[in-house]
Amino acid sequence: MDGLRLLPSVDLFLKSDPGKELIARHGRQMVAEALRTRLDQARAAIRQGADPQRITEALAADLADDLAAGAQSNLRPLLNLTGTVLHTNLGRAILAEEAIRAAQAAMASALALEFDLGGGARGQRDDHLRGLLCDLTGAEDATVVNNNAAAVLIALNTFANGRDAVVSRGELIEIGGAFRMPDIMARAGAKLVEIGTTNRTHPRDYENAITADTGLLMKVHTSNYRIEGFTAEVPAADLAKIAARAAVPLLNDLGSGSLVDLAHFGLRREPTVAEAVAEGADLITFSGDKLLGGPQAGFIIGRRDLIEAINRNPLKRALRLDKIRIAALEATLRLYRDPDRLTERLPTLRHLSRKRPEIMEQAQRLTPKVAALLSPLGFTTRAADCESQVGSGALPTDTLPSAGLHLTGEGGDAPDRISARLRALPCPVVGHIADGALILDLRCLDRDGDLLDALAAL
Repeated sequence: MDGLRLLPSVDLFLKSDPGKELIARHGRQMVAEALRTRLDQARAAIRQGADPQRITEALAADLADDLAAGAQSNLRPLLNLTGTVLHTNLGRAILAEEAIRAAQAAMASALALEFDLGGGARGQRDDHLRGLLCDLTGAEDATVVNNNAAAVLIALNTFANGRDAVVSRGELIEIGGAFRMPDIMARAGAKLVEIGTTNRTHPRDYENAITADTGLLMKVHTSNYRIEGFTAEVPAADLAKIAARAAVPLLNDLGSGSLVDLAHFGLRREPTVAEAVAEGADLITFSGDKLLGGPQAGFIIGRRDLIEAINRNPLKRALRLDKIRIAALEATLRLYRDPDRLTERLPTLRHLSRKRPEIMEQAQRLTPKVAALLSPLGFTTRAADCESQVGSGALPTDTLPSAGLHLTGEGGDAPDRISARLRALPCPVVGHIADGALILDLRCLDRDGDLLDALAAL
C-alpha cells in the first residue's frame, strides 16, 4: 500500500530532530524498541483503512507519549483523601521535614553508621537510636529491626525457640495480608500454648500453663479489633507479676504503639509505650511507621540482658535497618523531645489532631474551585461532613469527625467513573466511595493548591 511508504524507517526517524530529542531523554535502545512497536501498530491501522498522513504526522507525539508512560513509575506521589490517615496501601505515615532532610543527607554522603568518631573504632548502628528510645520510654535498653512483625519474630525466636510461648486465645490476632500471630510464632520456632477463651482469660490461666518448658509469656495488644460484652483479660501489670514470680520474660506487643497520649486528639485513650514500660513488661515491641509517625521499623525495648540476647541472635543482621531509615528515625524521635511543637512538625499527629470546623472551612473554600473543574465533565461538588479513621489497625472502632468534598453525577456508576478519572491523573487523587458519592476527605490535605494542581490535569 502506498500509504505505508509515508512511514519513516527506524534509522531515519532516530536521526531526525524529534528522534534525537527522545534519545537524549530516554536512551537510544528504549526509543528504538518503542518506535518499532508504534510502527507495527501504524502499519496495522493503515491496512485497516486509517489515514496514513494523520498517523505519520502524529508519530513523534504518540511515541513521546508511549515513552513517557513507560518511564512513569507506579510508585509515585498521590493525594490520600481516603479519610484513613495511616493507610497501609498508601504507605502509612508521611515523614516530617526533619526526617526527610536526614534521610536525604544519609543518601548523599558517607556517614558514621557503625563508626565511633570519638574513639576511631567500630561502633553499633543501633546506638543512634538507643539513647533516644530509652529517654522517651524509660526502658533500660533498646534495639530496632525492619518492622514490628520482625520485632516479634526475633524476640520469640530468641527466648521461645523450641519452647512454649503462652498467649491468650483472644489475642491471637491476624494483621494485614493474612499474617497471623500463630504463623509468626511457628516460624520463630515457638510452641504456641493457647489459654483462656476468645472473650475471657484469667490470671490462673497463665499460672496453670507455666511449666519448665515455658520460654515466655506474651501479651498482644488487639489494636485492630474489639471484643465487647462479657469479657475479661489480665492487665499487663498483673501479668508482669505472674511472669516475675515464674522467672520467665513477659513480651508485650503493642502493635502500633504511641509515645504520646492520643486522648489529646479526641481519640480513645491507649496505653503509651512509657506506661507499658512502667507496668513491668520485660520486653515491649511496637511500630515506627504507624502512630509514631516515622519510617517503617520495629522497636524492641526492655531489660538490658534480654536486649543483648536479641542482638546476639543471627537473625538480627538479617532484620537490621539501613542508614537511610536510621537517619529518618533518629530525626523523628528527636521531635518528641519538644512536645509543645510536635503536632505542628509531625504530619501524622497534625492530621490526627485537625478539627472538623477547620476542615469544613477548607472544604467550603475549595468547593467552587473544584466544581469549576468537574462540572464540564458532568459531576457536581458539594462540601459535607464525613468521618475519618486512624488506619493501620489502630483504634479500628474510633472515628474522627471530618469534612470533605462529595462528588456525584448522573447514573449509578458515577462515583466509580470519577474515581477512575482521579486515579489516572499524573498526581492521582484517591478518595473513597460511600452513600452514592466519591468522598474526598480533606483531613490529610495540607495545602489547597495540591488538590487544585492535581485536578487541573483533567
